Amino acid sequence: IATFVGFLALCVSGYTAYIQRQQVRGAVWPILEFDSSNGPIRFTLANKGVGPAIIRNVIVKVDDQPVKNWADVLEKILGPGYHPGETSDMTGRVFSPGESMNVFTPHDDAQNPIAFDKSNPLWAKLNTGRARVTVEICYCSTLGECWTLRAGKLMPGTTTETRRCPTPSAISFQQ
Repeated sequence: IATFVGFLALCVSGYTAYIQRQQVRGAVWPILEFDSSNGPIRFTLANKGVGPAIIRNVIVKVDDQPVKNWADVLEKILGPGYHPGETSDMTGRVFSPGESMNVFTPHDDAQNPIAFDKSNPLWAKLNTGRARVTVEICYCSTLGECWTLRAGKLMPGTTTETRRCPTPSAISFQQ
């Protein structure tokens, strides 16, 4: 009977450890959201979860073709030339819970964000073009659990759990 009681105590302690792990997991779960807006035109990344998000790999695409940086995004949307804007790096960052950041805001020739104005041809082209941009962002929690966010094309993003994030490659976004 002593062996049975010892085995039962082992099972209870194992179950308790499992429950505690689930509670800790819930307490550090990051949830990233990628969005774009049109007044002014901008792309935003936010952590809506309760734990930090460690960004491991980012892929940005325009028309399903990978691009290296925001200048390439604008070139595909607006054509060749100089297109000013304000950028913030996503790759390699740690996003705190509740943190939100404008990762890209295109500017006009006067270096001002492009405000909502349907009569402005630059605003109209960027507003239509932002629907062509998609992202895949692989990120992890502090416990090493990882997810991939797929978002863009003016649709809500989807997040799927993944074993681990891929290492940055030739198609990875550089900003």
